[in-house]
Amino acid sequence: MEHTITKINKLSNSVATLVTMPFIKVTLLVIIAFLSVKLSLAHPGFHFGWGGHGGISSGLSPQFYQFSCPQANDIVMSVLEKAIAQDMRMAASLLRLHFHDCFVQGCDASILLDDSATIVSEKSSGPNKNSVRGFEVIDEIKSKLEKACPQTVSCADILALAARGSTVLSGGPNWELPLGRRDSKTASLSGSNKNIPPPNATIENLLTFFMRQGLDEVDLVALSGAHTIGVARCATFKQRLYNQNGNNQPDENLEKSFYFDLKTMCPKSGGDNLISPLDFGSPRMFDNTYFKLILRGKGLLNSDQVLLMGNVKETRELVENYAQDESLFFEQFAMSMIKMGNLRPLTGFNGEVRKNCRRVN
Repeated sequence: MEHTITKINKLSNSVATLVTMPFIKVTLLVIIAFLSVKLSLAHPGFHFGWGGHGGISSGLSPQFYQFSCPQANDIVMSVLEKAIAQDMRMAASLLRLHFHDCFVQGCDASILLDDSATIVSEKSSGPNKNSVRGFEVIDEIKSKLEKACPQTVSCADILALAARGSTVLSGGPNWELPLGRRDSKTASLSGSNKNIPPPNATIENLLTFFMRQGLDEVDLVALSGAHTIGVARCATFKQRLYNQNGNNQPDENLEKSFYFDLKTMCPKSGGDNLISPLDFGSPRMFDNTYFKLILRGKGLLNSDQVLLMGNVKETRELVENYAQDESLFFEQFAMSMIKMGNLRPLTGFNGEVRKNCRRVN
């Protein structure tokens, strides 16, 4: 009898082992898979990046925070909704921050760094001084993300998410946004002064600035369409009103009634910080009115009007096409934003994830 019980116990143990082994194997596979995902999320260099558009493979992925901070975009959007409701200019300001960041040493949040013992801030450059804004909104987003997912979501990704969110909340297109950028430990005042196109740029200048970044004439015209929202300071278009070609005459491409309206709010001397909508037809709505106004000689900045009048057939035709077809503009704007957002990102072990967007860790 005792011998029989021993055999039964051995048999039970064998069965238990057979049942348990596949379970252990499956469990191990799940753990390995999860760790692989976590590793690829922490260091995007370890997996095949989301290529985006324009043949750029940047090591970014729309699913980057899927496990580490799945609520990241919801947090960004909740802050944006409140900020844009309080200040109609904020959507355009946040779009512009992303643009001015990416054109200087890539999309690395260098524009957010304040002056310090080791940093000379880009905020004091010619294109940025008394002009770029929205830093407090970025601070609030970062603070909320740090509470929800400490040291996870980079400031560079916050800028990209805020730019997309601002576009959507203004009535513009949405897009699948590649994420996983890390933050720079440096800023470049000289790069900011050298690489951001000025408002009085010629079409040749604009194409040079964009091609230097690996962007083409399609990207130039589509991204200029961001001027469908926001405002510009008098200082940025005063030259067109009073001394366009150094002969004390206005820009002949300005539509006459538009010219007289602008003169009333932008005097020849003083008033540099007075503002005018870039798209007075629908300044709060992200739409294609900007291009329709350019066709009527009512582009506010020289850099707007030369897209049509600068004797470059490709940009002129794009302005005409986007004025006729808003969905075509929306589609290309989204693709060009992805392409711009993929400019030289820091990934893997490069850079860091700042705890405070205004200073390095």
